[in-house]
Amino acid sequence: MEQKIIPIILCGGKGTRLWPLSRQSYPKQFLALHGDKNKSLLQQTQERISFLEGITEPIIICNEEHRFLVAEQMRDINVKPKAIILENEGKNTAPAIALGAIKALEEEQEDPLLLILSADHIIRDLNVFSKVLQKGCKSALENNLVTFGIIPNRPETGYGYIESEFVLDKNNIKGSRIKRFIEKPNKELAQKLVKSNKYTWNSGMFVFKNSLIIKELNKHAPLVLRYCKKAIGSSVRDLDFIRIDGDSFSKSPNIPIDIAVMEKTNLGLVLPLDAGWSDIGNWESLWDNEKKDSFGNVIKGKVFNEGSTDCYIKSENSLLVTLGLKDLILVETSDAILAANKNELNKIKTVLNKLEKKGYTEVNTHRKIYRPWGSYTSLIENEKWLVKSIEVNPGSKLSLQMHHHRTEHWIVVKGTAQVELDNRSFVLSENQSTFIPLGSKHRLSNPGKIDLTLIEIQSGDYIGEDDIVRFKDDYGRIND
Repeated sequence: MEQKIIPIILCGGKGTRLWPLSRQSYPKQFLALHGDKNKSLLQQTQERISFLEGITEPIIICNEEHRFLVAEQMRDINVKPKAIILENEGKNTAPAIALGAIKALEEEQEDPLLLILSADHIIRDLNVFSKVLQKGCKSALENNLVTFGIIPNRPETGYGYIESEFVLDKNNIKGSRIKRFIEKPNKELAQKLVKSNKYTWNSGMFVFKNSLIIKELNKHAPLVLRYCKKAIGSSVRDLDFIRIDGDSFSKSPNIPIDIAVMEKTNLGLVLPLDAGWSDIGNWESLWDNEKKDSFGNVIKGKVFNEGSTDCYIKSENSLLVTLGLKDLILVETSDAILAANKNELNKIKTVLNKLEKKGYTEVNTHRKIYRPWGSYTSLIENEKWLVKSIEVNPGSKLSLQMHHHRTEHWIVVKGTAQVELDNRSFVLSENQSTFIPLGSKHRLSNPGKIDLTLIEIQSGDYIGEDDIVRFKDDYGRIND
């Protein structure tokens, strides 16, 4: 019988080190940052493992805020996950993996292998990746907890390291027992580690038997397993999602799987991997992995460059003209610009924390906000009015709702809109408009086969997104 392999894709994280492209509302795993410009890092993660014999649909662990992004991106590549498990808060990798393992135990009568992957990695050499992954699965069937150590090519301070008992190189993929995990080192220690062939970067990828990881969690991190079992045991299904019991999950220790299990078990095995791996952790690593011009620049968007070298320059909207820059990251979006020296990128989280304390919403949210029915973009706003562009997917509809503090004008600029307003229902075509009075029940939907685009003008004494009373919603939302 073919051995089943269940991917567990860890899809949490804010990706703040890639601000302003990556933000809490739309972090890096959902962006097409590398490779196929039409596929996000999450989608690429799923597609690169589709070759494995016995591979099943994935179990995806994500933040509740991103549930519709995950579902939509999986639908775009024709994948229906076994489960999308929603975390009410981030608790690091050990609880996330425990949730996936417990759910997999419910799904399968046999004892499958679990392939643990992060949603935000890139792999350039899929042929090598395939061979090492198959070797890892074989080793996992021999009752090993297998992780993949990336053969380092520089003294990197942004990754953790794994010390193995034996020398590892790309021509010897038998692997080695793990001696210890090392947290992100300083530059001096990193230089020492890369000189030895016993140290690899910690990739955060694993493969092991479902029963074995649960056994080792019970042995080495019993509180993690206990509270994750309670969280899954009291979970409820909501459309495509599994809503765990948040109170139970919040009691789980916040701990990575490396510390919870891999440092303590005697079953850990590290296999060397040299397949062009990167976790795209910051702008410099993205620059390092992208195709450059003859002067070492990565240039994307509406950019005119004269005399700059070794820069990452990206413009999403405005014409960006650069003259004589060196070793800079320059990124323009619709509402924020980052201009940073590569040597200062380690300070970006500190800067964002300061901006958040000062009340800058651009730290966490984009102007364009995605919803299960489509998206909206804030174009211009004042204290008492706001202009939005709203995009509604074919066949989708917003909730039946009412506002206490604002009125709305809708102007259709593309497609067809079905409008429910109090006890009336009517259709608007391009260049037609309607007015939504204060306190009226209303609903917008797209009955057509093309995207619906309309301009919405809000006016009132309060225009916050929380001024919504929902009466009916196809997506089970209450307050979001």
